[in-house]
Amino acid sequence: MSAHISNIRQEFDHEIIDIVDYVMNYHVRSEVAYNTARNCLIDTLGCGLEALQYPACGKLLGPIVPGTIVPNGAKVPGTQFQLDPVQAAFNIGAMIRWLDFNDTWLAAEWGHPSDNLGGILATADWLSRNALALGKPPITMRDVLTAMIKAHEIQGCLALENSFNKVGLDHVILVKVASTATVAQLMGLSRDEILNAVSLAWVDGQSLRTYRHSPNTGSRKSWAAGDATSRAVKLALIAKTGEMGYPSALSAKTWGFYDVSFKGNKFKFQRPYASYVMENVLFKISFPAEFHSQTAVEAAMTLHAKMLSAGKTVGDIKQIAIRTHEACIRIIDKKGPLNNPADRDHCIQYMVAVPLIFGRLTANDYEDNIASDHRIDSLRDKINCTEDPAFTKDYHDPNKRSIANALTIEFNDGSKLDEVIVEYPIGHSRRRAEGIPLLEEKFKINLARQFPTRQQQQILKVSLDQKALEAMPVNEYVDLFVI
Repeated sequence: MSAHISNIRQEFDHEIIDIVDYVMNYHVRSEVAYNTARNCLIDTLGCGLEALQYPACGKLLGPIVPGTIVPNGAKVPGTQFQLDPVQAAFNIGAMIRWLDFNDTWLAAEWGHPSDNLGGILATADWLSRNALALGKPPITMRDVLTAMIKAHEIQGCLALENSFNKVGLDHVILVKVASTATVAQLMGLSRDEILNAVSLAWVDGQSLRTYRHSPNTGSRKSWAAGDATSRAVKLALIAKTGEMGYPSALSAKTWGFYDVSFKGNKFKFQRPYASYVMENVLFKISFPAEFHSQTAVEAAMTLHAKMLSAGKTVGDIKQIAIRTHEACIRIIDKKGPLNNPADRDHCIQYMVAVPLIFGRLTANDYEDNIASDHRIDSLRDKINCTEDPAFTKDYHDPNKRSIANALTIEFNDGSKLDEVIVEYPIGHSRRRAEGIPLLEEKFKINLARQFPTRQQQQILKVSLDQKALEAMPVNEYVDLFVI
């Protein structure tokens, strides 16, 4: 017997239709979302400016062919590069993700929704400069903020109930999908063209998590999002030519994403697309550390001060117990050698040891000159993690979304310091009032790394003014960041 294979093309998968209709038709009315998006914008750009100080990041930037300048191309903040939008998206995306210091979303899947800014800003800047060259009005920064809100929402809502890392796929797949939809809309593609573009993103080959986990943890994790958001721009441009899409990219029997890459399971959804994710996104304000460890680092800083008051040093420590949540153990509970900065900023033991020793945790603390201090590895060996089921439950609770860690230090003489518990990091939505002034200060520090005082003041004047920023043409805002 032979099985009949149907060749009837169905309608687009409803998951793809929902994304496209949201991008095209949803009107964002939330002032909280727009205010948060502005804070997200400045924080993300600031992270990129800090990354420019690191040669490992800088070597990846610029045009593919050295010396290439694209007329009316997108400019890369903090540099003199003017590139095609695909390569500009890679540059911006790599910069902002390099130090693991931009925003975070934690759910069944985690990720960094501001990674989408690489494609969004590059596309909007390129479109604006070309519009002006033709005597047409440019895109405004409000359009950029709207695209950011929608990209955050697509990535974050897909992540709420669906774990891609559990099937070995890296979370940047969601950056590619969200960026594809939003940049296609910015380009003015029709509904059919955006449907085609989003289907191409799902059909595309997807990144494995190999570079985020032992024994292969490496620097690709710092440019993977740049790669994803730039690929999105390319796919949108391909769809703009009229290239066909693939309606059952997700659901096709045997050959679709669900069967090939998601163990035959369909996506689950907790809520419709709106502006929930931007309103509740997590900012990394105090520490450039993988987010599951943010509260642990904050607790370690508190314990460092208590040790000083008690006259204790790290040499007096017998052991450190960390109560934590399941995702933390799965991702960053790591023993053994750490081979590079990317390895270190995904090890909770390292990220706790450094502040206990030095009273700080900065991006430079992951470099070899600091990691060679023998006290760090000695202290790492004394740190053990155990899951607290209540912490894991609250981590997934949509009304809490805590990222709790609790640290207890026991000394060689048998004494202990009281356990320090931190449930919500400084960048959590529950601590917005406390966090935003610190976020603005972080932006000022990062501006000072690259620009003279007058230029810093020009950037700050518009960046901290919601109405002024929203009304500003994208090309004029990006020009403020040109060296």
